Amino acid sequence: MVRAGLTTERLTRAGAELADEVGFDQVTVSALARQFDVKVASLYSHVKSSHDLKTRIALLALDELADRGAAALAGRAGKDALTAFANVYRDYAREHPGRYAAAQLRLDPQTAAASAGVRHAQMTRAILRGYDLVEPDQTHAVRMLGSVFHGYVSLEMSGGFSHSAPDSQESWSRVLDALDSLLRNWPAP
Repeated sequence: MVRAGLTTERLTRAGAELADEVGFDQVTVSALARQFDVKVASLYSHVKSSHDLKTRIALLALDELADRGAAALAGRAGKDALTAFANVYRDYAREHPGRYAAAQLRLDPQTAAASAGVRHAQMTRAILRGYDLVEPDQTHAVRMLGSVFHGYVSLEMSGGFSHSAPDSQESWSRVLDALDSLLRNWPAP
């Protein structure tokens, strides 16, 4: 018998909240069962495994990030769009560290192709069109932006910038200025 109130969506959202509290790596079906005070077996009618649960959390995080990104980009172009988009990732990681980690989960190709990850790439490419980048430079720039955003956010969240001046916000602004300058003056191959 399925316990009243337990749904795949509710378990996914609870798993996402748990990830933000204790870390994405600590999220398991067993941990979720303890949270709901039910037997692990009762959750398997909603999620297949801990990997399935983590994949669902990753998809939720990608959706949330894409929605925030789309809202932030509306009506913006150039550096303004680049800054807004970068700040979405940074702010989301700060607000939802476990979900942000989940968004980095490697998905199988079919799941990835059907995920909001595609929207992230489309939004990044839309920003880059404002810099007049064409292929293959556009793909190189997409990879660079993702690497810089993720690298900076990861280092900042792990405390890497907390022991020295200037404040990390000042560095973040300088990084975004440098990216804008680089994109406007993209080197020829």
